[in-house]
Amino acid sequence: MTDHIAYGYAGKFLRVNLTDEQVVEETIEEAVLRQYLGGAGIGAYYLYKEVTPGVEWSDPENRLIIATGPINGTVMGGSGGFIVASKGSLTNGAAIAQANGSLGAYLKFCGYDGIIIQGAAKTPSYLYIYDSGVEIKDAAHLEGKVTWEVEDLIKRELGKSGRKASVFSIGPAGENLVRFACIVGDRGHVAAHNGVGAVMGSKNLKAIVVERGKGRVLLSDRKKFSQLAKALFEKATKLDPSSHYKWGTLGTNSKADGRVSRGYLPVKNYTTNIPSGSSKISAEDLRSQPQFEFTRYPCWACRFNHCQLVKITEGPFAGYEVEAPDYESAAGFGPLIGNTNWEDIVILSNEVDGLGMDANESAWLVAWLMECFEKGLIRKETTDGLEMKWGDVKTVRTLLHKIANREGFGDALADGVMRVARHLGGDLEKLAVYTIKGNTPRMHDHRSSWTMLLDTVTSDRGRDMDAALIFGLFEPKAVAESLAKIRGRGSFSDSLMVCKFNIIGSVKGDLVELVAAATGWDFSDAEARQIELRITNLLRAFNIRHGFTRDLDAPSPKYSSTPTDGPAQGKGIAPVWDIILDNYYKLMGWDNKTGKPLPSTLRNLGLDYAIADLWEKKQ
Repeated sequence: MTDHIAYGYAGKFLRVNLTDEQVVEETIEEAVLRQYLGGAGIGAYYLYKEVTPGVEWSDPENRLIIATGPINGTVMGGSGGFIVASKGSLTNGAAIAQANGSLGAYLKFCGYDGIIIQGAAKTPSYLYIYDSGVEIKDAAHLEGKVTWEVEDLIKRELGKSGRKASVFSIGPAGENLVRFACIVGDRGHVAAHNGVGAVMGSKNLKAIVVERGKGRVLLSDRKKFSQLAKALFEKATKLDPSSHYKWGTLGTNSKADGRVSRGYLPVKNYTTNIPSGSSKISAEDLRSQPQFEFTRYPCWACRFNHCQLVKITEGPFAGYEVEAPDYESAAGFGPLIGNTNWEDIVILSNEVDGLGMDANESAWLVAWLMECFEKGLIRKETTDGLEMKWGDVKTVRTLLHKIANREGFGDALADGVMRVARHLGGDLEKLAVYTIKGNTPRMHDHRSSWTMLLDTVTSDRGRDMDAALIFGLFEPKAVAESLAKIRGRGSFSDSLMVCKFNIIGSVKGDLVELVAAATGWDFSDAEARQIELRITNLLRAFNIRHGFTRDLDAPSPKYSSTPTDGPAQGKGIAPVWDIILDNYYKLMGWDNKTGKPLPSTLRNLGLDYAIADLWEKKQ
């Protein structure tokens, strides 16, 4: 890979028109790369530019954008990820979903910074990208297959064993346009949020396959870059060596005690904040289970133990091999649904990945039904004979398949928590946890972290934006200030495309140095902050342009309910929500009544082109 416009980049995107079966290469200017950086930034740029108001999520004119950043495919740990940008099916607004693995690195080795997919294939197809070309191949034989099987079948078909190719696919859920379908690959890595798998399904695209090309990412100062990457690894390791290096899985917090003491775990659909038994969810507990054998299966260039394959060696599931669940899946199919059995958590986590559904939305849906069933608000006559009792994982497994295939009651559930709750209405709707935009939160009890709740509800990407887990802060003005201060930091790392676990303990200056060493730019903290806010405001401008209003920046009654026990007992955000939102809008430079970024805000961020779209008169 010798032809480049900037170090760290290939300078080219693939544009794939599935309707016409046309594939072309497009160059991207260095000025655009510097303004949006990559990943989430470039995804937002193309999304705003090409998906205009009136284009619905399932319209062939919607885009499915795969984007990498300047760090992908380097020695920096976890630099194999990518983002998917689209108009999402849950919120009908912007979707930015991130996945780790190797596809982002392999795409760079093949000479591309990303892919823009439009149109819809006439028959089931998959996209195959390799060193010397691109093909749209038939996928009729893959219809109905789960994601792990698709990965194995395609690799066998192409003669690409092991890690010689990266395969990301949709399962039955994506094919059947389940609104919370996701894209899964590299043995359990997931672009999960806001229904990007449903968008892919609407395009009749079963998989995206990228061969490990022979190219190399050119860096401005390779020696310094390697030194910085090593220093970041050491910082992250020192922060929590047991979590990162010994235990792996379950994200960054290996121990459950901190989650419990802070009110972090979501338990039984927010009916309580106090978990019991092994539902405390600790990595130590998972790794101590005698029936499990673990094998390290890292992402590109990663030396940590986050990703593990687990083989069940005894019992009814003996021989079953899956990826060990991350924290989101473990909490969702553990304490959230009243389950305390690790084997069941492992099975359900893999089941939902195979079907190609977001574990978060799936678990919130199940937990809501269980509470409704417990309270007598819904009966088995409605649920196709299924009794939705806390911890009944056999029933949950059956229900997941019904949803993925839109069978019976599963057809209604396939539209997600908000839509089915509103359809059923009454007291059932009051028990559902969701944002008014239409997505569910991550697997935390955000009632103990008002900043995270504000982060999730005001996000314009169909999930939280900045992982603002700040505890013990219940003063409205301080909550708004705490989020405004960090707003956009997640978009920055998702534009670099480096795994967050590999930069834990770092500060922005560390990442700024990394960008400078990769690109040769005189990059600064101030420029990085501008990029963070530029992405944040461009995504908001996209959503406003597509009909979003202030009233959508709100949590459901259950999501904003007052805890009756636990660390946040008696502290409810609902009475002060409008005060918090007013303060937050002011700090962000947004109009108080509409939530629109003010013309001055857009102009200061170099987003002048969005002013005319949002405001009738330039100011």
